[in-house]
Amino acid sequence: MSEPLRPTAVRSLPRAVLSVLRHDRWARAGAITIAVLGLLALSADLLGALTGQDPYTYRTEALDPATGAPAGALGGVSATHWFGVEPLTGRDLFAIVAHGARTSFLIGLAATAVSALVGVVLGALAGYRGGWVDQLVTQTADVLLGFPYLIFMIALAAVAPPDVPRPLLLVVVIGFFGWPSIARIVRAQTLALRSRGFVSAARSLGAGPWHVFRTELLPNLWGPIIVVSTLSIPGKIGLEAALSFLGVGIPPPTPSWGRVISSAVNWVGTDPMFLVFPGAALLLSTWAFTVLGDGLRDELDPRTAVRA
Repeated sequence: MSEPLRPTAVRSLPRAVLSVLRHDRWARAGAITIAVLGLLALSADLLGALTGQDPYTYRTEALDPATGAPAGALGGVSATHWFGVEPLTGRDLFAIVAHGARTSFLIGLAATAVSALVGVVLGALAGYRGGWVDQLVTQTADVLLGFPYLIFMIALAAVAPPDVPRPLLLVVVIGFFGWPSIARIVRAQTLALRSRGFVSAARSLGAGPWHVFRTELLPNLWGPIIVVSTLSIPGKIGLEAALSFLGVGIPPPTPSWGRVISSAVNWVGTDPMFLVFPGAALLLSTWAFTVLGDGLRDELDPRTAVRA
């Protein structure tokens, strides 16, 4: 039987995503969690206007004058301060967590987009052209995968000029070091696709490499790209938090989960809620993207085990 000119993967991708959300309860829970956290990040300013709180205003009246710890139980949780207040400053912790979600999601998603763009282009180029191009891309990816990039990021963030926007720097650096894993997957898929009949037919009709990539290869790569990108977002959110935890990420006063967790470590014995809320937000975001990516992988890759 002759091979069809168009595979069915392109048409089945949206249906597969809907199937995951309909039948996989963990992936659905992850998607709902992502939606809630995303809505929290987008509406941070609106919520601040409604509650009269922001992540920058010091409110020393909410602190114990003797210790600097939040006054009241559970870190100062009240109808005014839903998550309590930050020790020593009295800043509203809910506003800090909400605006920190915006920082983490922005950097995580933007860095993933950079990684996906570079990885898809280089991986498809290596798999389609082969030869020295393939060797150059794969060897470069192998070197970067073994490179101690965290030390490099810390050093680069420490010596970067102060006029360089730190969020932009983090997006570029984190995104650059994330492309090898995507490129390897795209290269493997491209190697399998380039010998298929619909690609050979397009080449025999005179289609150029860019046309073949855009119309024949890329539509059939969306499944693996979406899966690996979704699974890589938690790592990038966690990496931004780690850099901020070490003091070389997002500078104050911009809210960041990692920097809040770093400050909260010193107050665990006095105010554990200062660590619980930003830590829970970071944990939920990484968990949600992971289970959603796992569900998409199981649905789009027939070689994985059948979902329970």
